[in-house]
Amino acid sequence: MRKNTGLATRVGAILLTSCGAMLPAAGVTPTAAWLYPAIAHHGGVHPRETLPFRPEPSQEYRIIVDVASTDKDPAKVANSLDRLARLVNLMAYAGVPPAHTHIVAVLDEGAGLLALTNAVYRTRFKVNNPNLPLLHQLKTYGVQLLVCSQAMAEAGFPDDAVTPDVTISLSALTDFAVFGREGYSYMRL
Repeated sequence: MRKNTGLATRVGAILLTSCGAMLPAAGVTPTAAWLYPAIAHHGGVHPRETLPFRPEPSQEYRIIVDVASTDKDPAKVANSLDRLARLVNLMAYAGVPPAHTHIVAVLDEGAGLLALTNAVYRTRFKVNNPNLPLLHQLKTYGVQLLVCSQAMAEAGFPDDAVTPDVTISLSALTDFAVFGREGYSYMRL
Protein backbone atom coordinates (compact mmCIF):
# COMPACT_ATOMS: atom_id res chain seq x y z
CA MET A 1 0.00 0.00 0.00
CA ARG A 2 1.44 3.32 -1.07
CA LYS A 3 1.28 6.43 1.15
CA ASN A 4 0.55 9.85 -0.24
CA THR A 5 3.05 11.83 1.82
CA GLY A 6 2.59 14.99 -0.26
CA LEU A 7 -1.10 15.20 0.67
CA ALA A 8 -0.39 14.42 4.32
CA THR A 9 2.25 17.14 4.44
CA ARG A 10 -0.11 19.71 2.87
CA VAL A 11 -2.97 18.79 5.24
CA GLY A 12 -0.61 18.97 8.23
CA ALA A 13 0.62 22.39 7.14
CA ILE A 14 -2.96 23.65 6.75
CA LEU A 15 -3.92 22.34 10.19
CA LEU A 16 -0.88 23.90 11.84
CA THR A 17 -1.57 27.24 10.20
CA SER A 18 -5.31 27.27 10.90
CA CYS A 19 -4.89 26.18 14.52
CA GLY A 20 -2.62 29.09 15.34
CA ALA A 21 0.74 27.33 15.36
CA MET A 22 3.61 29.60 16.29
CA LEU A 23 4.70 30.32 12.74
CA PRO A 24 5.77 33.93 12.19
CA ALA A 25 3.87 35.62 9.38
CA ALA A 26 5.77 37.29 6.58
CA GLY A 27 7.11 40.64 7.73
CA VAL A 28 6.26 40.04 11.40
CA THR A 29 9.11 39.89 13.84
CA PRO A 30 8.38 37.31 16.55
CA THR A 31 10.13 39.51 19.12
CA ALA A 32 8.04 42.62 18.41
CA ALA A 33 7.29 44.68 21.50
CA TRP A 34 4.08 44.16 23.42
CA LEU A 35 1.88 47.21 23.96
CA TYR A 36 -0.08 48.23 27.06
CA PRO A 37 -2.35 51.02 25.79
CA ALA A 38 -4.72 51.13 28.79
CA ILE A 39 -3.54 48.82 31.59
CA ALA A 40 0.17 49.10 32.37
CA HIS A 41 2.30 45.95 32.72
CA HIS A 42 -0.61 43.50 32.31
CA GLY A 43 -2.46 42.03 29.36
CA GLY A 44 0.02 42.99 26.68
CA VAL A 45 -1.16 43.30 23.08
CA HIS A 46 0.91 42.20 20.12
CA PRO A 47 0.56 44.93 17.45
CA ARG A 48 -1.32 43.79 14.35
CA GLU A 49 -2.55 46.61 12.13
CA THR A 50 -3.81 44.82 9.05
CA LEU A 51 -6.07 42.06 10.32
CA PRO A 52 -9.66 42.14 9.03
CA PHE A 53 -11.67 41.58 12.24
CA ARG A 54 -11.28 44.38 14.75
CA PRO A 55 -13.60 46.18 17.12
CA GLU A 56 -15.13 49.25 15.49
CA PRO A 57 -14.28 52.36 17.55
CA SER A 58 -17.66 54.03 16.90
CA GLN A 59 -19.64 51.09 18.32
CA GLU A 60 -20.63 50.41 21.94
CA TYR A 61 -19.37 47.16 23.46
CA ARG A 62 -21.01 45.56 26.50
CA ILE A 63 -19.22 42.52 27.89
CA ILE A 64 -19.77 40.65 31.14
CA VAL A 65 -16.80 38.53 32.07
CA ASP A 66 -17.05 35.53 34.38
CA VAL A 67 -13.69 35.49 36.16
CA ALA A 68 -13.92 32.08 37.79
CA SER A 69 -10.42 30.68 37.59
CA THR A 70 -7.45 31.37 39.78
CA ASP A 71 -3.87 30.19 39.75
CA LYS A 72 -2.07 27.80 42.07
CA ASP A 73 0.53 30.35 43.14
CA PRO A 74 -1.13 32.99 45.36
CA ALA A 75 2.02 35.15 45.14
CA LYS A 76 1.45 35.83 41.42
CA VAL A 77 -1.17 37.91 39.64
CA ALA A 78 -3.96 35.62 38.49
CA ASN A 79 -3.82 34.75 34.80
CA SER A 80 -7.57 35.35 34.49
CA LEU A 81 -7.10 38.98 35.63
CA ASP A 82 -4.18 39.38 33.22
CA ARG A 83 -6.47 38.17 30.42
CA LEU A 84 -9.12 40.64 31.56
CA ALA A 85 -6.46 43.36 31.26
CA ARG A 86 -5.70 42.07 27.76
CA LEU A 87 -9.36 42.46 26.80
CA VAL A 88 -9.23 46.09 27.96
CA ASN A 89 -5.91 46.66 26.17
CA LEU A 90 -7.20 45.07 22.95
CA MET A 91 -10.22 47.35 22.91
CA ALA A 92 -7.99 50.38 23.55
CA TYR A 93 -5.49 49.23 20.91
CA ALA A 94 -8.34 48.95 18.39
CA GLY A 95 -9.23 52.57 19.13
CA VAL A 96 -12.44 51.93 21.05
CA PRO A 97 -12.72 54.77 23.58
CA PRO A 98 -13.35 53.96 27.25
CA ALA A 99 -16.80 55.54 26.94
CA HIS A 100 -17.73 52.83 24.40
CA THR A 101 -16.19 49.95 26.34
CA HIS A 102 -18.55 48.67 29.05
CA ILE A 103 -16.97 45.72 30.83
CA VAL A 104 -18.33 44.09 33.97
CA ALA A 105 -16.08 41.48 35.56
CA VAL A 106 -17.64 39.11 38.07
CA LEU A 107 -15.15 37.46 40.41
CA ASP A 108 -16.90 34.15 40.94
CA GLU A 109 -16.13 30.87 42.68
CA GLY A 110 -12.46 30.68 43.74
CA ALA A 111 -11.63 33.93 41.94
CA GLY A 112 -13.52 35.79 44.67
CA LEU A 113 -10.39 35.37 46.78
CA LEU A 114 -8.57 37.70 44.38
CA ALA A 115 -10.68 40.56 45.79
CA LEU A 116 -9.57 40.09 49.38
CA THR A 117 -7.94 43.01 51.16
CA ASN A 118 -4.21 42.73 51.63
CA ALA A 119 -4.54 41.95 55.35
CA VAL A 120 -7.10 39.16 54.85
CA TYR A 121 -5.22 37.72 51.85
CA ARG A 122 -1.95 37.73 53.81
CA THR A 123 -3.63 35.89 56.71
CA ARG A 124 -4.93 33.23 54.32
CA PHE A 125 -1.97 32.85 51.92
CA LYS A 126 1.01 34.27 53.88
CA VAL A 127 1.78 36.75 51.07
CA ASN A 128 0.48 40.15 50.02
CA ASN A 129 -2.35 40.16 47.48
CA PRO A 130 -0.56 40.70 44.15
CA ASN A 131 -3.89 41.26 42.37
CA LEU A 132 -4.83 44.51 44.13
CA PRO A 133 -2.81 46.91 41.92
CA LEU A 134 -4.27 45.34 38.78
CA LEU A 135 -7.81 45.42 40.16
CA HIS A 136 -7.27 49.11 40.94
CA GLN A 137 -6.03 49.83 37.39
CA LEU A 138 -9.02 47.99 35.90
CA LYS A 139 -11.48 49.95 38.06
CA THR A 140 -9.74 53.24 37.27
CA TYR A 141 -10.10 52.49 33.55
CA GLY A 142 -13.83 51.90 34.01
CA VAL A 143 -14.19 48.13 34.41
CA GLN A 144 -16.97 47.44 36.88
CA LEU A 145 -15.64 44.80 39.27
CA LEU A 146 -18.12 42.62 41.17
CA VAL A 147 -17.61 39.76 43.60
CA CYS A 148 -20.26 37.15 44.24
CA SER A 149 -21.49 37.48 47.84
CA GLN A 150 -22.58 33.84 47.76
CA ALA A 151 -19.04 32.69 46.94
CA MET A 152 -17.64 34.93 49.68
CA ALA A 153 -20.16 33.56 52.20
CA GLU A 154 -19.28 29.98 51.24
CA ALA A 155 -15.61 30.80 51.84
CA GLY A 156 -16.48 32.37 55.20
CA PHE A 157 -15.44 35.98 54.44
CA PRO A 158 -17.39 39.02 55.68
CA ASP A 159 -18.05 42.03 53.46
CA ASP A 160 -15.17 44.03 54.95
CA ALA A 161 -12.73 41.40 53.69
CA VAL A 162 -13.27 42.71 50.13
CA THR A 163 -11.12 45.51 48.70
CA PRO A 164 -13.01 48.80 48.09
CA ASP A 165 -12.23 48.56 44.35
CA VAL A 166 -14.66 45.63 44.06
CA THR A 167 -18.42 45.84 44.59
CA ILE A 168 -20.19 42.99 46.37
CA SER A 169 -23.18 41.73 44.39
CA LEU A 170 -26.01 39.39 45.35
CA SER A 171 -24.65 36.57 43.20
CA ALA A 172 -22.82 35.82 39.99
CA LEU A 173 -25.84 33.82 38.84
CA THR A 174 -28.12 36.85 39.02
CA ASP A 175 -25.41 39.23 37.71
CA PHE A 176 -25.29 37.31 34.44
CA ALA A 177 -29.08 37.42 34.13
CA VAL A 178 -29.29 41.15 34.95
CA PHE A 179 -26.50 42.23 32.61
CA GLY A 180 -27.61 39.77 29.93
CA ARG A 181 -30.98 41.56 29.82
CA GLU A 182 -29.06 44.80 29.27
CA GLY A 183 -27.38 43.39 26.16
CA TYR A 184 -24.03 42.35 27.63
CA SER A 185 -22.17 39.55 25.84
CA TYR A 186 -20.90 36.75 28.08
CA MET A 187 -17.25 35.74 28.27
CA ARG A 188 -15.55 33.35 30.70
CA LEU A 189 -11.91 33.60 31.80
